[in-house]
Amino acid sequence: MSLNHIRPWRHIERRKSRQIMVGNVPVGGDAPISVQTMTNTLTTDVKATIAQIQAAADAGADIVRVSVPDEGSSRALRDIVPEVSVPIVADIHFHYKRGIEAAEAGAACLRINPGNIGDEKRVKEVIKAARDHNCSIRIGVNAGSLEKHLLDKYAEPCPDAMVESGLDHIKILQDNDFHEFKISCKASDVFMAAAAYQQLADSTDAPIHLGITEAGGLISGTVKSAIGMGNLLWAGIGDTIRVSLSADPVEEVKMGFEILKSLGLRHRGVNIISCPSCARQGFDVIKTVETLEKRLEHIKTPMSLSIIGCVVNGPGEALMTDVGFTGGGAGSGMVYLAGAQSHKLNNDEMVEHIVEQVEKKAAQLDAEAAKSF
Repeated sequence: MSLNHIRPWRHIERRKSRQIMVGNVPVGGDAPISVQTMTNTLTTDVKATIAQIQAAADAGADIVRVSVPDEGSSRALRDIVPEVSVPIVADIHFHYKRGIEAAEAGAACLRINPGNIGDEKRVKEVIKAARDHNCSIRIGVNAGSLEKHLLDKYAEPCPDAMVESGLDHIKILQDNDFHEFKISCKASDVFMAAAAYQQLADSTDAPIHLGITEAGGLISGTVKSAIGMGNLLWAGIGDTIRVSLSADPVEEVKMGFEILKSLGLRHRGVNIISCPSCARQGFDVIKTVETLEKRLEHIKTPMSLSIIGCVVNGPGEALMTDVGFTGGGAGSGMVYLAGAQSHKLNNDEMVEHIVEQVEKKAAQLDAEAAKSF
């Protein structure tokens, strides 16, 4: 049994929401918090878009969103959807007919923006297409594209305006007896987004899609997303997430899982616990961790690995991980397995040996999991 388990004092009580389906992925209720990303290829470039979707899926993405700005893109979905292994969300702005076409082309979900999709009559047509083709809908409110009447009412984008926009659109869907929807209230400002989501969570039982929109580059965007979404997730809010980065979609998926792993909400792959290194280190910690991250990317089994440079914290951290290595002296260190000291190892053999031990442990955990079914 893995030592990477949830301890009682780390438990997060998740908000109770309705569950919907995005293709074959449940969102809300007691389903795992799903991780999403969005392609940045031209959707009409079918080959490139399929390749990017599959790369994201290989990294762990549960759902992938694809922009549908024109008729050529909605036609392309007919070729894309059958070739990928994850549900596709069609991102619709301005042109409601693209939503209808995307539903017909096999999209699992339609993302529509209340601020630019058009009047209620057009929304009703999109709802009919979604119902006819077994699509769910995401109501995607964005602080940067609120309806004019709400900007006139509130003078500027604010949480109250965002939530009012979302609830107005929820009413349209419910009035049309459509309930397979989730909702987001995104802003690039962390405080605005968090306040809107907190208010939204108290106002509806719909599944919530979390995100800090236009968060920035890989580092700055991840930090903003971790702060904003992390606080909401800690409070139990959020059923599916996207880390919006000016970066490769695969990086969005990786960062999404890292945020969830840090809160014990989702586990996938190897969680490496490592020290920042200092003059006491018995080996090059930074280089070793960088190498191990790449070498262990293929491991999907949830497990933990500690790589600590010296004996100050190394033994203690190793006690709580599946596999561990603590630097010692004279070019060698101690290997820990299942929290217990196992054997000494020369530093120059460390990487290959640790990869071998992690793969062995992953196989053991997979076999134990298979027996439980």
